[in-house]
Amino acid sequence: MKLSVVILNYNVRYFLELCIKSVQASLSELNAEIIVIDNNSTDDSCKMLRQNFPKIILIENKENVGFSKANNQGVARASGDYICILNPDTVVAEDTFTELLNFANSKNNLGIVGCKLIDGIGEYLPESKRNVPEVKIAREKILGNSKNYYANHIKENEIAKVDILVGAFMFMKRDVFVELKGFDEDYFMYGEDIDISYRALNNGYDNYYYGKSTIIHFKGESTLKDKHYARRFFNAMQIFYSKHFKTNRAFDFMVWIGIKVAYAVRKEQKKKAKETSVYYLTAKNMNTALESKLGKGVKLTSDFNHFEADAEIIFDAENLGGYKPIIDNLIKIDKTQNLTFKILSNNSNFIIGSDHSFSRGEVIIFDEN
Repeated sequence: MKLSVVILNYNVRYFLELCIKSVQASLSELNAEIIVIDNNSTDDSCKMLRQNFPKIILIENKENVGFSKANNQGVARASGDYICILNPDTVVAEDTFTELLNFANSKNNLGIVGCKLIDGIGEYLPESKRNVPEVKIAREKILGNSKNYYANHIKENEIAKVDILVGAFMFMKRDVFVELKGFDEDYFMYGEDIDISYRALNNGYDNYYYGKSTIIHFKGESTLKDKHYARRFFNAMQIFYSKHFKTNRAFDFMVWIGIKVAYAVRKEQKKKAKETSVYYLTAKNMNTALESKLGKGVKLTSDFNHFEADAEIIFDAENLGGYKPIIDNLIKIDKTQNLTFKILSNNSNFIIGSDHSFSRGEVIIFDEN
């Protein structure tokens, strides 16, 4: 088998369904498998998986064992020559995995490969490519200067070697993952992607940023920034620095303050979410159940270039030719218009999207039957 896509889920049933449908479309011509590990979700994620995707390998944990251990469980079940660690709050394009496999096969000494990530409104996510967060760099970021934290010397659409990649999308040979002994299970959540990227470098491998392939990462859905966020992230960075760098109490205090400030900013940005929208449906045919749910005034259009300011755009994946056109147009659409977006996937009874990287996305169910 060529590829195993490993997805860890925790209480994001609708994002997971959208993610899997996009992954299936991307794997249609490949000898591949999808493995989902569920960390004891309390929603109906597992029921949905058994009903809608019976061929997927499902591992149901009876407790939340965290990111590292759960993904290690998934890779242990994998049969692919390559693996992709993928967040459930992502949408991949139809050519994502074909492109990555072709790229990987062209390289020797390959470590981990990441791609270009955008959020739910098409904004580039700079954590797609990062430098090693040495103490000085981390201190600068805490003080508001992230220039050296992110790999800004690499252009968004470039292909280049990079130090650190993000755990939302990590593509590598399964043998490399095994050699690195997987994710360090001392990390419950956060920091494990930095750690495995750094260990790959130290083992002599070349990590790559592949900026010619873009996916959506709604971000914050599978790891919602709740009251435990600051503590977990702080603990993760403590583990990383104690393993790889010398640290001191003064620096520990700066990290703690920086995380507290970042969390406060996140909460403030949540309050600024847009409350009203004008709806469009970019599809050949209007979905009558969705139209009934949204009410009158939904405008049917196939033109990606002309929208009213502050509108919400609903992408119909099936009638637009798949997920790649959606991703491509999210990047191109004028960001000054303050638009928001939701996706209607094929054979789905919901639309879903996230208006900001820091906020919980919205699900609208339009057909309960």
